[in-house]
Amino acid sequence: MSANIRNRLTRTQWIAVGFFIIILLGTLLLMLPVSSRESGGTDFLSAFFTATSATCVTGLAVVDTYQHWTLFGQLVILLMIQVGGLGFVTIGITILLMMGKRIGLADRGLLRDSVNTLELGGVVRLAKLIVRGTLLIEGAGAVLLSLRFIPEFGFSEGIYYGVFHSVSAFCNAGFDLMGRFEAYSSLVRYADDWLVNLTCVSLILIGGLGFVVWRDLYQHRLQVRKYTLHTKMVLTALVFLIAVPTALFWLLERDGVLAGLTGSGQFLGALFAAVTPRTAGFNTTDVAGMGDAGKLLTLVLMLIGGNPGSTAGGVKTTTVMVLLFYIVSMIQHRDGVNVYGRRLEDGMIEKAAIVFTLTMTMAVTASFLICAIDHLPLTDVLLETFSAVDTVGMTTGITRQTGPCSRIILILLMYCGRIGSLSFALAFTDKKQKSSLRQPMERINIG
Repeated sequence: MSANIRNRLTRTQWIAVGFFIIILLGTLLLMLPVSSRESGGTDFLSAFFTATSATCVTGLAVVDTYQHWTLFGQLVILLMIQVGGLGFVTIGITILLMMGKRIGLADRGLLRDSVNTLELGGVVRLAKLIVRGTLLIEGAGAVLLSLRFIPEFGFSEGIYYGVFHSVSAFCNAGFDLMGRFEAYSSLVRYADDWLVNLTCVSLILIGGLGFVVWRDLYQHRLQVRKYTLHTKMVLTALVFLIAVPTALFWLLERDGVLAGLTGSGQFLGALFAAVTPRTAGFNTTDVAGMGDAGKLLTLVLMLIGGNPGSTAGGVKTTTVMVLLFYIVSMIQHRDGVNVYGRRLEDGMIEKAAIVFTLTMTMAVTASFLICAIDHLPLTDVLLETFSAVDTVGMTTGITRQTGPCSRIILILLMYCGRIGSLSFALAFTDKKQKSSLRQPMERINIG
């Protein structure tokens, strides 16, 4: 029976079903009385929302992670973050390798789709690199953060806080345990702390870099000419999306949410505000206190997100770059899209347009529904829906104000955002052969 089911499901459907099963298992564990500080356990919808947010590495929360969940509940959330960040396929393949099992073509194809790489060859070696690199980077982050947390919380608890926030930052999840000081306060307490800020920023950026880029950098080190076109585009976007938004946030909010910080604190606040929307979910300043321009910039960064095949969400940097290059080529009447001496396939342009359009459609439709149902401010709702579909986790605080229907909408957005808007759409379709018949062609007016 299992073999029959496996043959009938596409790889995209397998990934979608796998994430859903993990979410359900996490929900059941979080509903146990041992997971909650409150007597009687947690209701299904709150547990389901939290499990979805953790597995989809989003960070939106209807209850404070520290104040509501026990140590057991927090560890369940941490496990779901790790599985969601790396992908259950990558972890499963690694376990099979450790058991000495042979990885067949079907499993290799599933792994290729899971990590979003184009080549089937070398995908098992890539999985090993992902797991080893993750353990190394998260371990280094945990050590650095523990240097700050141990003096505050004691040795064992300080290490635990270091590990939890390192994993959460690397996986771009945005869950935190700072509710012990104030509920939903995130990392505001450390707004001017260089160690915490730079460590979290580094973890966020490395996690959102993309596992394929990891392999390219590992193989070629500083030999830039040998980098693939994908890596060159990703690194170009990385530099631009750090420098420009940091400067813009400082200009827009130096007299706003950054006003109470020192000069260096304002720089850290602007840097963190530029990095965390892509798509970490932490914040060191009050998101609700931002001006409209700052919120709009945050929304744009959330939409862009990180890079393909990474722990980050969003439509991805390469999607936006392909569309921008295509627009420029069309305006200049060029034949095709050329980037760094290479010509992009037309199929890539079509895919980028579909991903961008589907994501925008889902976010706008969800915003309309939530505004109609709960009558919340439009700006806050837009930030909430884009945060959910782009798996960011940043919020102005309205997550707890939403009703059951709106929370179900946000759950669907987080789920779609994690497996990808295009992948979600493809999960409901079967592979069909092209028809040999075509309808007559006719032109229409555009623009």
